[in-house]
Amino acid sequence: MNVLVIDDDTTLRRTLRTSLESFGHEAAEARDSHQALETLGRRTFDAALLDLRLAEEQGLDLLPRLLALAPGLHVVIVTAYATIETAVEAMRRGAFDYLPKPFTPDQLRLMLDRIARMRRLQSQVDELEERVRAVVPEIDLQTAEPTMREALEVAFKTAASEATILLRGESGTGKGVLAQAIHARSPRAAGPFVTVHCPSLSAELLESELFGHVQGAFTGAIRDTVGKASMAEGGTLFLDEIGDLPLALQPKLLRLLQERCYERVGEARTRASNIRILAATNHALETEITAGRFREDLFYRLNVIEVTLPPLRQRTADILPLAQHLLGFFVRQSGKAISGFAEPVREAIVRYPWPGNIRELRNVVERGVILASGPWVELRHLPAQVGSPAPIDQGRDAPVTLDQIEADHIRRTLAATATIEEAAAKLGIDPSTLYRKRKRYGI
Repeated sequence: MNVLVIDDDTTLRRTLRTSLESFGHEAAEARDSHQALETLGRRTFDAALLDLRLAEEQGLDLLPRLLALAPGLHVVIVTAYATIETAVEAMRRGAFDYLPKPFTPDQLRLMLDRIARMRRLQSQVDELEERVRAVVPEIDLQTAEPTMREALEVAFKTAASEATILLRGESGTGKGVLAQAIHARSPRAAGPFVTVHCPSLSAELLESELFGHVQGAFTGAIRDTVGKASMAEGGTLFLDEIGDLPLALQPKLLRLLQERCYERVGEARTRASNIRILAATNHALETEITAGRFREDLFYRLNVIEVTLPPLRQRTADILPLAQHLLGFFVRQSGKAISGFAEPVREAIVRYPWPGNIRELRNVVERGVILASGPWVELRHLPAQVGSPAPIDQGRDAPVTLDQIEADHIRRTLAATATIEEAAAKLGIDPSTLYRKRKRYGI
């Protein structure tokens, strides 16, 4: 952890700093409130050791100012004037604990271990709250399809190991859900599960998000920031859509995989890492290697265990059970009295090829629940491409115009992608062009 020692006694400050560094922590010193607040404004700290008496100042008066500047800071009051009254007042003002002088290195170590455990628990709570806020139903991993059963068997057999797993499959097949299930079945289940979306940022910002940065590393870096690799310490780091990882960043990821170490952006100090890495892609990485966009050595390091999830159109027996599972979730969420799908809807759901896979199925079921006003989700509540007797490009007798084909293709691409920008990239057009076409076709 990063620990700030705030004490007006120079000898004691340096003694504490030496002890902290011998425990494997990083430490900084401050002799008074001004220096403490200035240091806290520049760097991120996990804990602070605050003397109750700072020359002409009182540590208890500084305590609320520290917490206002860094709300997650764990402050331990240190004093030779320990009384029940001051201990109670320190806790009332937000101190984590109270350490009376003199104390031994073991007492200090135990206090810091408690703080570390609290921070890990808080990280897990934050992750769970983020999942709840997303309001995404958990996908049922039960399956009647042999190919899916085989994929799950491989994934869960290797969950207990430290092996890197590469999850492959089309967009929307549930790779992220499976990654969380692997983490939950691993010895690291008590640790955090942290996701990095590789296509979301530029190479420079993605490196900062992954590894963190120090103050002044680049324009706008006004303070130290920890990265996702640090946040995942003791747990699992999930690299989503690894095929979109910028080429310039791939050697650094390879080093993290091979040597279990990294540096923050703008920092020379090498940091050890205790994380397990899972990765997912919808790209044919072999093609990316041939094109020079993906490193072959990184591919083999990621591909220790490969699990390929079949698309939903190849899981015919699972489509209706998945739809029923999603229906139950959205019905509970909406509070509506919906009994199920009308028979024509059930037939349409099984017949449709689901180019957007489970993600598209989820959106269609949610739409049906929102629009339904009676006890059943009817055919009219489904999107046109799902409720049609057959996909528009399969009709042989009726003439099909180019506009109809284009509109249908755009609908399918939008259903299979998460953002307008991603859909435009897959279609090979600008987002502004896609916007005009959607407006033209009423999509």
